[in-house]
Amino acid sequence: MKIFEEIESEVQSYARSFPRIFNKAQGEFLYDEDGNQYLDFLAGAGTLNYGHNNPIFKEKLLEYIHSDGITHGLDLHTRAKGEFMEAFNEKILKPRGLDYVMQFTGPTGTNAVEAALKLARNITGRENVISFTNGFHGVSMGSLAATGNSHHRGAAGVSLSGVSRMPYDGYLGDEIDTTLYLDKVLCDSSSGIDKPAAVIVETVQGEGGINAADFSWLKQLEAVCRKHDVLLIIDDIQAGCGRTGTYFSFEQAGIKPDIVTLSKSLGGYGLPFAVVLFKPELDQWKPGEHNGTFRGNNFAFVTAKAAIDHYWSNDTFSKEIQRKGQFVSERLQQIVEQYGDGNFTTRGRGMFQGINCVNGELAGRITKIAFQKGLMIETSGADDHVVKLLCPLIIDINNLAKGLDIIEEAVREVCAKEDSIPEQKKYFDPLELAC
Repeated sequence: MKIFEEIESEVQSYARSFPRIFNKAQGEFLYDEDGNQYLDFLAGAGTLNYGHNNPIFKEKLLEYIHSDGITHGLDLHTRAKGEFMEAFNEKILKPRGLDYVMQFTGPTGTNAVEAALKLARNITGRENVISFTNGFHGVSMGSLAATGNSHHRGAAGVSLSGVSRMPYDGYLGDEIDTTLYLDKVLCDSSSGIDKPAAVIVETVQGEGGINAADFSWLKQLEAVCRKHDVLLIIDDIQAGCGRTGTYFSFEQAGIKPDIVTLSKSLGGYGLPFAVVLFKPELDQWKPGEHNGTFRGNNFAFVTAKAAIDHYWSNDTFSKEIQRKGQFVSERLQQIVEQYGDGNFTTRGRGMFQGINCVNGELAGRITKIAFQKGLMIETSGADDHVVKLLCPLIIDINNLAKGLDIIEEAVREVCAKEDSIPEQKKYFDPLELAC
């Protein structure tokens, strides 16, 4: 269709990597208008954990629409909202020993992050926020200030302030605990780092290259925050809703953040929906102090409740994700051992994993060949050097294996075309400064 070339902005990105016109989707599959089928290991950048057009959610949504249920209600009390909140409280929060209130923000993840940062600053009276290298928290101005990626930051056109950057787990090498450095600068009044209102962190950095923080590092980070009376914000927008094997990505670390942001797969069906969870004593908002026209999507309330009721009433689904995650880990390890010649490595947790390649060029060639073979998969990381797996969590195990087979075929083809890995950079070293 010429219309895309005629009037769509050059800001488009995914359409460049996957130049087809798609018109149908079901489960783990996408179809283009020529009838070609693609396994989807992109899944709306982590928005479709339960697959495309999940039939369970679709039925509930159609029932709600046919009954003339509320479509738009600002922040009015609606039955759809109340039923979602009850399900979330009874089946997600209480079983995990989490006591949070829920704020409905604008419909995207960056809206939730903006609200979380504003709340932390208002409560503490401090401006500074600590974020981490390679972190990604959104592209609106406050979230962007906490984001590390220079490509996104450079588009702001203004100075981005109010945030101090610290090294993420492993950034300075596995032997260095970077929380000790954070503790040191917060203890030192001459460090130049103002005492922060909050620390914001992803337990697994999605856009930053599938960097997974060790559980002990997360526990130590929480301890540092408690020591210095700093709020801990977990950005669980991409890693949450089951992606790492548990509903919240921080559960296995045994920590209890002060504030949590959720979006992406929260609504279940791909419908825009974001929330901020925080401890009751932090609920110091004045009425309407942070608002938005679309703060609470009633259609998403319906499908989000359906997701909780069907998948999270017990631990069966969580165990299934963990089994699939282990399968992915084993297959990826086999691939890098067979074809990587010691230069490729695996990374990630649960069903949030990837292959760290030599550079962005090789990773891009792998994903391009994979698409030609019927698999949609993207790259991430500072140099787009990580092949990033984000398939729906409900994927059939045979289709998961098929997708991994395609990845292996693509890696084999790319490696066969390489006479040798360039000597000047055989692997991505986080200690090196790209220039």
